[in-house]
Amino acid sequence: MSLTGPPASAAAARGSNNSGEVERLAALIDRSKSIHHLLQIHAALLRRGLDPHPILNFKLQRSYSSVGHLHHSVTLFNRTPTPNVFLWTSIIHAHSHSDQALSFYARMLAQPVEPNAFTFSSVLHGCNLQAARAIHCHVIKFAVASAPYVSTGLVGAYARGGDVFSAEKVFDEMSERSLVSVTAMLTCYAKHGRLREARLLFEGMEADSRDVVCWNVMIDGYAQNGMPNECLLLFRKMLAEKVRPDEITLLAVLSSCGQLGALESGRWIHSYVGNHKNGVEVRVGTALVDMYCKCGSLDDARKVFDNIVDRDVVAWNSMIMGYAIHGYSEEALRLFDEMCGMGVKPSDVTFVAVLTACGHSGLVSKGWEIFNLMKNGYGMEPKIEHFGCMVNLLGRAGRLEEGYDLVRGMKTDPDSVLWGTLLWACRLHKNVSLGEEIAEFILSHNLASSGTYVLLSNIYAASGNWVGAAKVRSLMKGSGVEKEPGCSIIEVNNRIHEFIAGDLRHPKSQDIYLMLEEMNCRLKANGYTPKTDLVLHDIGEEQKELSLEVHSEKLALAFGLISTRPGTTIKIVKNLRVCLDCHSVMKMMSKITGRKIITRDRNRFHHFENGSCSCGDYW
Repeated sequence: MSLTGPPASAAAARGSNNSGEVERLAALIDRSKSIHHLLQIHAALLRRGLDPHPILNFKLQRSYSSVGHLHHSVTLFNRTPTPNVFLWTSIIHAHSHSDQALSFYARMLAQPVEPNAFTFSSVLHGCNLQAARAIHCHVIKFAVASAPYVSTGLVGAYARGGDVFSAEKVFDEMSERSLVSVTAMLTCYAKHGRLREARLLFEGMEADSRDVVCWNVMIDGYAQNGMPNECLLLFRKMLAEKVRPDEITLLAVLSSCGQLGALESGRWIHSYVGNHKNGVEVRVGTALVDMYCKCGSLDDARKVFDNIVDRDVVAWNSMIMGYAIHGYSEEALRLFDEMCGMGVKPSDVTFVAVLTACGHSGLVSKGWEIFNLMKNGYGMEPKIEHFGCMVNLLGRAGRLEEGYDLVRGMKTDPDSVLWGTLLWACRLHKNVSLGEEIAEFILSHNLASSGTYVLLSNIYAASGNWVGAAKVRSLMKGSGVEKEPGCSIIEVNNRIHEFIAGDLRHPKSQDIYLMLEEMNCRLKANGYTPKTDLVLHDIGEEQKELSLEVHSEKLALAFGLISTRPGTTIKIVKNLRVCLDCHSVMKMMSKITGRKIITRDRNRFHHFENGSCSCGDYW
């Protein structure tokens, strides 16, 4: 409909200010999707003298905001002589993701305009914790605390600020809970690791009222809080209840598959994506690449990577890191060069991936070249993660003093992880004096973690200093620090099986230990000698052998051998670094059984095949 025509006089405009004209123009504003069209309508309102009309003014202001032209919205608002509560609420809502919302709210309070429930809902949408507490007082003062929109806004604001107690209190006092308010409380619990409370609230909802957003909050909550198995179980329940997952669901579930090394579950999700989506979007494609890399299937990862159309730097990073953690350093470096050649600017994560690749192959010169390229070639200041990669690279190569000098020359303070990396290198190369010096610094500056204590104890024990080892363990106990227990995971028939050292909890424990005995007999017949020097306790040789026999990765391997067909690849995920004795056993068993064994530990992948490992024993 055309808006052109001769300008009307003010009197004529007032005369034409009937409900039909207002409704027609209001409908035009509502249908407008472009700034050009809105400006035309605005001009027409000015010509007709209708710009002060409260309904048209409100709709035009809101439409300017919706198409991303806040400055036009603000200009219109500032030229309105006496804006009512709806106009104030609209302009506050338009700025609800910035500090300007509070500024407009403060201006409103200075006028004889009383805020309503929608005003508070809008201003709470993006305010910080301190502001939320102040707004809460206003909510009570203006007697709108019982309004569902306001209560939901308060729950969300308190949740964002980390005040779980206040969020919970407001939620418990709500007389009427909407799906939005329940989702806000679920998000609050999940964000702050209160998964038990979140699950109780979730299970208390009517099954048909749980939408995909609620499911995503729970599923992602488990994924983000280190509970990947629960994430996958809940995902299966979601599908059983006929709730269709979206991209957020798939990203969380693929992350959990990667954490667990659950390749078959990951393949099923990939198949699901292929059957229900038109092509693989870059975010899901990148998540698939990451999942396949972490599950030990580089070929699948590369196929997905090559089929991602608009690859961003995150996709490149995932594939480069995949090659790095599998020890394929040359492939990682080639892909990095290809990425730069295509004009994709590397991020700080890219350099972590490339430096990791250098570290797994002892490429010291190349590592220094990449490290210097960050600043000199891309103007990026190395972060603590990049220093950690360099220290790891130098430490593995036995250049401990060089690594120590690098740490001491840092502009930022090294964290416990960085010092721990250097301490681990001292243990690897049996440099007790430097290890003691570093450990003393760590302990005196309260930077010690459980890993620090364990490493120092191991350094003493490896050198036969049992008194020193006992002293460190006593310090560890006195500080209330507990060693992280070793845990190994194996997926068989889409089920995750978890083992710790000496585990007897598994239903097939008897069969597992019978297989362990058979493994030991075959290993010793092929020349295996247990590396009892790795047992860093002052006990007898026989006890040391028994201690080595029941390591979690060996239990997982034994279970894999009795639960899968001959010739099947066995994949094991270990939460800590695989020990040297288990590494030797995996190599020998790959030759004895004719099977490929893939182990992922905290640092990297080991592909054992025909008696050798992809790491070349450099790990």
